[in-house]
Amino acid sequence: RTQQSGYMQRRLINALEHIRLEYDNTVRDPHGHIIQFLYGEDGIDVAKSDHGEAFNINRLVESQSIIDTGSKAVKEEIASISKKYTKTFNLRLTSMVDKALHSSNLSKAGLENVCKKGLELYNKSQVEPGQAVGIVTAQSIGEPGTQMTLRTFHTAGIAEKNVTLGLPRIIELVDARKKPSTPSMDIYLDKKSSSDQQAAIKVAREILQTTVNDLLVKKNTVQTDYKTKIALHFDDARLKNRGCSLDDIMLVFETNKKFKPRLDNNTIILQLVDESDSATVIAIRNKILKTTVKGVPDIERITLKEENGEWLIQTTGSNLARVLGVVGVDKNNVRTNNVFEISGVLGIEAARNALISELKVTLENQGLEVDMRYLMLVSDLMCHKGYLQQIGRHGIAGTKDSVLARAAFEITVPTIANAAKLGEIEELKGITENVIVGSQIPIGS
Repeated sequence: RTQQSGYMQRRLINALEHIRLEYDNTVRDPHGHIIQFLYGEDGIDVAKSDHGEAFNINRLVESQSIIDTGSKAVKEEIASISKKYTKTFNLRLTSMVDKALHSSNLSKAGLENVCKKGLELYNKSQVEPGQAVGIVTAQSIGEPGTQMTLRTFHTAGIAEKNVTLGLPRIIELVDARKKPSTPSMDIYLDKKSSSDQQAAIKVAREILQTTVNDLLVKKNTVQTDYKTKIALHFDDARLKNRGCSLDDIMLVFETNKKFKPRLDNNTIILQLVDESDSATVIAIRNKILKTTVKGVPDIERITLKEENGEWLIQTTGSNLARVLGVVGVDKNNVRTNNVFEISGVLGIEAARNALISELKVTLENQGLEVDMRYLMLVSDLMCHKGYLQQIGRHGIAGTKDSVLARAAFEITVPTIANAAKLGEIEELKGITENVIVGSQIPIGS
């Protein structure tokens, strides 16, 4: 697995090497394209932070309480002190500080002291302009990748639902693959269906893809003379289990121009319009077996699961656009692990959030602590053009403005040849180019 994680790290470094923090606190590439308006959404340097927070307010309160003298501050005093010192903090830190101060029992002087220390630490832990935030990010995601061991994870009790985890999943995410290797969905139901198991089963039947093949007496077997007709025998129990009727199947077949269907007890006989050779008949037969009769295409398996007294549906296979149209589904709470699909259905901002949470879940599952700011930067870089780009040569590394930077990464000769043909100009703004020509690199304050 070394070469996999090594190659992933190389691609990450190449995509992020030229990204730095500017003097206006934005994160940009050398050509001035903004990737983040504020690094990590709070401008805190992870290396100077305290486990991802600017400072640990509880520890400050505790150390102050040991030497604190005087009467306990009243609520109004606490509120005014908190308001005075937390003006520059982000919302999350503000609420944490506020909560800690209110539950502290310190005197007014003690609170002032704590807040002064906190503010000082906050100002010290800001990121500095010129810092190579891109490279630090790439290293911080690439290095844990070398320690990932588990490939897949099997949910206990459910034989079918296994999810790709660990390094292969991270590579899948930064590659922005159109189809993940194990697509799956969590579908939450609306108030009516989630409390009642029968209602949930009914919704599940509407979602599960049912093909003609699923309803035959014996799967993959049809009777045919390989010239003019195909006979399909359907199984009553299977029809009932999937909630389908023979009329549903007839409706699907009637739209096809190549044959005329005829119903005979539990058998549907398809009379071909033209007499054909065996290869054509076999092709038609295979197409018929794959025809969807009911449910959402691509959803192969379904499991009902009870969580806190509510029923939810877990699927193997994913089709967000069509599932949102099923009656009984809670439209605000459908989840899929296919980020590409999310960007197509719900837009790029949703895809960016999904990408962050998928990366986070995958890393946490392996017991690795990677700061959120790093995952945000990678996701923002992949989405900042308004569509999902992969990290490698077909995405960010391959669409760099600089000719030398593209050539130094992969596909060297065609890149240089094309650039010569188009008369591209090398502005020497990035990292790789300056290393190649031996100039000073544009990073650092």
